[in-house]
Amino acid sequence: MGKTPDLSNLSRDTGIIAKKDLEVSPGYPSEKNLKEGPVVLIECNGKIPCNPCETVCKRGAIVVGEPITNLPRVNPEKCNGCGLCIPKCPGLAIFLIDASYSEDRAAISFAHEYLPLPREGSEIGAVNRRGEVICKGKVVRVRNPQSYDHTAVVTISIPKKYIHEARGMKRYVQGYKGLEKNG
Repeated sequence: MGKTPDLSNLSRDTGIIAKKDLEVSPGYPSEKNLKEGPVVLIECNGKIPCNPCETVCKRGAIVVGEPITNLPRVNPEKCNGCGLCIPKCPGLAIFLIDASYSEDRAAISFAHEYLPLPREGSEIGAVNRRGEVICKGKVVRVRNPQSYDHTAVVTISIPKKYIHEARGMKRYVQGYKGLEKNG
C-alpha cells in the first residue's frame, strides 16, 4: 500500500478534505470496489488514538493496527457492507457507498445524530462535505437499534453523479420542503 499520507493538516482552512486527497488515504476504496457493491469508505484525517471501527468489524476489513494513531485501512475484499462501523465512529467519518444500488442511483449510508429522524420514503436535500444541498435524495432506510447507542444510520438514494460528493442530508424537519435549489 505504500506510505500512509498525512491528512491531518489538509482541512485546517476549510474544515473540508478535498476528494483528491481522500482518494490517496488508506480508508478510500478503489473505483472498481465502489462499482461492485456496498463498500465502506472512511474519510478519517485525524491521527488520534481511535479504533472503534477496527474493533467492531467482525470480518477484519478495517485495520488501524499499531500505533493506534494510524489512519484506518480498509480491505474491500473482506468488507461485506454491513455498516456496523458507521455508528461507532466518533468522528462521523465512515460511510457505506453503493454504486450498484440501481442503474441511475447510488445509495449512501451515514451516521445521523439529529432529531427528528427522517422517515423512510421522505425526499430530502443531500448535502456535500460543506453541508450545502447538492441534489434531491430519498430516504430508503433508517436504522437505530439500541446497539447503535443513539447514533442512527440513514441510507439515502441519490443520482449516481453525486456519489463522490454527497455525504449526508439537510437536517430533516417534518413538513419543511427546502429543496428549491439544485433540484
